[in-house]
Amino acid sequence: MRRLLLSILGVVCLAMTAIGQEQKFTRADTLRGSISPERSWWDVTFYDLHVDVHPGDSSIQGYNTIRFKVLKPYNKMQVDLQEPLNIDSVLYNGKQLQFTRDGNAFFLDLVEMPRTGSIEDITIYYSGRPRVAVRAPWDGGIVWAKDSLNRPWIATACQGLGASVWWPNKDHQSEEPDSMQIHVTVPKDLVNVSNGRLRNVSINDANGTTTYTWFVSNPINNYDVALNIAHYKHFNDAYDGEKGKLDIDYWVLDYNLDKAKKHFSVVKPMLKCFEYWFGPYPFYEDSYKLVETPHLGMEHQSAVAYGNRYKFGYAGRDLSGSGWGLKWDFLIVHESGHEWFGNNITSKDIADMWIHEGFTNYSETLFTECEYGKDAANAYNIGSRRNIANDIPIIGQYGVNNEGSGDMYYKGASMLHTIRQIIDNDEVFRNILRGLNKTFYHQTVTTQQVESYINKMSKMNFDKVFDQYLRTTGVPVLEYKVDGHRLSYRWVADVADFNMPVKVSINGKDYKFIKPRTDWTNMKVETFKSLKVDPTFYVKSKEVK
Repeated sequence: MRRLLLSILGVVCLAMTAIGQEQKFTRADTLRGSISPERSWWDVTFYDLHVDVHPGDSSIQGYNTIRFKVLKPYNKMQVDLQEPLNIDSVLYNGKQLQFTRDGNAFFLDLVEMPRTGSIEDITIYYSGRPRVAVRAPWDGGIVWAKDSLNRPWIATACQGLGASVWWPNKDHQSEEPDSMQIHVTVPKDLVNVSNGRLRNVSINDANGTTTYTWFVSNPINNYDVALNIAHYKHFNDAYDGEKGKLDIDYWVLDYNLDKAKKHFSVVKPMLKCFEYWFGPYPFYEDSYKLVETPHLGMEHQSAVAYGNRYKFGYAGRDLSGSGWGLKWDFLIVHESGHEWFGNNITSKDIADMWIHEGFTNYSETLFTECEYGKDAANAYNIGSRRNIANDIPIIGQYGVNNEGSGDMYYKGASMLHTIRQIIDNDEVFRNILRGLNKTFYHQTVTTQQVESYINKMSKMNFDKVFDQYLRTTGVPVLEYKVDGHRLSYRWVADVADFNMPVKVSINGKDYKFIKPRTDWTNMKVETFKSLKVDPTFYVKSKEVK
């Protein structure tokens, strides 16, 4: 989501400077993006986060108790917390620890070496004024906004930037706790909505505050953990899904209650569509929630952030230019699609974020198909290609917290749509999508795992297809030429020996597969009038004279 608008605009200036230049990374990038010795020896099992939020001066204070399993002996621990926040103290086994700071990373000296296999607790107290979001969700942090009645409206949005912008944790995408508890204290007239289910509301008469306690019973990636603070009203519903009754909760600004009850009617047909294509909603235990936010939206697990202002399309626009994108609310559909791809299946390294965004962007095509048919879905997918910049590869550089191109959205979805056409069997393709969510249920994965699974289940080898679309900036070109009764064709691509099948129509007849290679292949034609590539394939074509 954070990269979406940049993708739409094409980031032309960035593309011109990025191509042909090697990006330089700092020590801070490595500390954030790599599994260092100070990170590799311990595995988070549970976070117990306590946060007091002070809207008056935009400050927070609190503590996080980290429960972790010791994988091997070591006595130095890296915990992340971004400037300008500070760690005030650290308690381990009843003793205060010494620590040092290196930018946004803190190194704690445990003194006592914990034994392998033991479960340990460490508590980190912190405070300060966290980074204010400049333009959430793309340039994130904490949003300190006002609603239309000039009342506080506060939210977090930190994908890419990292959850350590507002709470201390092991801030790497490969690390998810098995479960989590979130306690948020706010002024008594405000409501906080976080992930999972609401366990308790405590009114603190002594200082005029209220504490909301939420519990997440499933693994959750750090950037999904959210604060949403406002004058909320709540209403609920339920969906009879593949795993039984799924509780649906809506939290909206009090004066938008009636509007929301009408507008959110899309949710249940959307859930039905996504369960058909992707398998059961991954977080039945934690429920599904939509929470109104002052920023456009984010895929916060079981608390999807919604800020599309009750409009259809993307803030009232059709990103595909096909007309179909104005028939449903983009933010509800896209961000909810992330519950399967991004939240259920999470990439270990942010360089592989196409796993989140490519599949989720494709969920828009699938929802259009569920509601309006395959022709509409094809038109939406094809129209969305106008947003592809082909600036830098979709996969970023590993180990340095580096995202690839914003093309991970539309080019990623077009690649998946192309793969679907090559498989040419929607039941097999659907089983692949469902199988990914079942096989990698609540797991962090790599691109290689996803590629291998698709190859195995399709019984086809898409290695060169993945290489072309994910690891280069080019689009394969089908060149063809005619000499008398001989039609010749070949691929011109960035990947050596590129050999992707493609459907073409010759002389206006039905689309049929041909199997071009990078050298010329010949076929006999009695007469030749035209060659047209099936537009559902994301390729180019060119006649060579």
